[in-house]
Amino acid sequence: MVSKDFVFLQLSSLNKVFLDENHMALSEVKGTCALKGEKVSYQILYTGGAERWTACRYSICADQRIKVNTFKVGNVPCEVPAFSNETDCHYLRTTPGLYPDVLYPDSDKAIDIKRENKHSLFVTAEIPEDIPSGSYSIEITFEVKEVKVKKVFEITVIDALLPKQELTYTQWFYADCIASYYGYEMYSEEHWAMIEKFVVKAKELGINMILTPIFTVALDTEEGGERPTHQLVDVEYIGGEYTFGFDRLERWIEMCQRCGIHKFEMSHLFTQWGSGCMPKIEAKTENGTEKIFGWHVKSESEEYKEFLRAFLPGLTDFLKNQGVYEDSVFHISDEPKFEKDYETYKAQREMLEGYVESEKIIDAISHYEFCECGLVKKPVALTYYVDAFYEKGFKDIWTYYCCGPCIEGYSNRFIAMPSGRNRITGFQLYKYDIDGFLHWGYNFYYSELSRRVINPFQETDAGGGMQSGDAFTVYPGTDGPLDSLRGIAFFEGLQDLRACKLLERYIGRDEVVKIIEESGEIRFNQFPRTDSGVLEIRERINKKLISVIG
Repeated sequence: MVSKDFVFLQLSSLNKVFLDENHMALSEVKGTCALKGEKVSYQILYTGGAERWTACRYSICADQRIKVNTFKVGNVPCEVPAFSNETDCHYLRTTPGLYPDVLYPDSDKAIDIKRENKHSLFVTAEIPEDIPSGSYSIEITFEVKEVKVKKVFEITVIDALLPKQELTYTQWFYADCIASYYGYEMYSEEHWAMIEKFVVKAKELGINMILTPIFTVALDTEEGGERPTHQLVDVEYIGGEYTFGFDRLERWIEMCQRCGIHKFEMSHLFTQWGSGCMPKIEAKTENGTEKIFGWHVKSESEEYKEFLRAFLPGLTDFLKNQGVYEDSVFHISDEPKFEKDYETYKAQREMLEGYVESEKIIDAISHYEFCECGLVKKPVALTYYVDAFYEKGFKDIWTYYCCGPCIEGYSNRFIAMPSGRNRITGFQLYKYDIDGFLHWGYNFYYSELSRRVINPFQETDAGGGMQSGDAFTVYPGTDGPLDSLRGIAFFEGLQDLRACKLLERYIGRDEVVKIIEESGEIRFNQFPRTDSGVLEIRERINKKLISVIG
């Protein structure tokens, strides 16, 4: 005799269901409002039964115009959910263990119910842009032996289209990590095919600018160490003259555009943290292929100045001919320190003068002094320092987080953090009127400082050097990238931002800010501390949209 005490509990997309979750303390959700063109997510917790393990199948009934997909939420090991000296009270947990994060597509519509553990089924529903407004139901019926349970989620579609994303959003895209993890030869056809799958997924997650490795990316690399060579630009240095080939770069641009991404972020022309060396650049010479630049060459070298004088005009002309120069940005160095690196950064900036407009150079800069002295026109400030930039009068800025901040309640997207602490970023970006957002790890599958390749299904902490989940948003599945709870939560935040932009057209920006701050001021470290509190902000936006649109 099979017990009928199976539990199916409908939850918001922000819940993280741990194996030992106390489901009795959770509140069930019935539905939500959405705009046309929006992707809605929720999940269903399942557990119970008299047997240790029970097979269960389910079916989905929904309007055929709404694309419904289901995913099993998988648990991953988190050995470093947080560093003991870099944490606060706003984590879900800080002890090592198994944490829910990776999403496995469930095309078979079959789950295993384990009596002792709790799992969840993650559901996404894509609302067409041309669907009539009104109420739509998603019915999922679970059948386990003689037990049948139906869960219904109601979506009220508002009579308005979710506007296009205005925010520029980049997560650093690592082509070499794809080759290293899958064992592909760099830029082989199978490598190109997998790169494209990762670009498609990036577009789905709201990323609209791609880090483009014109030369081997000079990021997250141990001094003196190397990442695999993956430069898109061919360099030849014969008889004291440089020539350049842009065929691979052209293919990269065409592929990204075909996938819907039209903005390009040229990889850094100098090493990270203001260290004043060159990225690894290989060239064909009279002696064969040689590494002509790298850690062994300082930025003030005449050889590199000569190289840039030859390369930058060729690159910018190529980008202009491709029609992407206006949508391209350039990097000098990542997070230089003002007191230590000012002279080096200034010299590097001067090497680009006459070739790249200052407005097209963006760098992660958390020292506003670089802006005060005019060296940086468009800083990318760590969220921890955004208020300091505003207080100094700088408002045309981007922001980012990377490894931190993870104290004092700042928003971020580590696996051990609540999803609300991630999704709230959309409202924060709207409140501060931020132009662009950067996160360093879309698919970093190396250990810290690129010392070795890792398996992110087993090591979520970059070999112990990062908080779990900081280094990547997507997992490298057998046939392509797999989503994570963190990636979906941030994307939902981007949709919240777009909904605010829509409402702004009707009532003005100041009134929208008042609505999102009805329950308290929104800052990068100040916002509702419950997932429901974050969702309530969007509910207020939806309610106002309905009232002004009808």
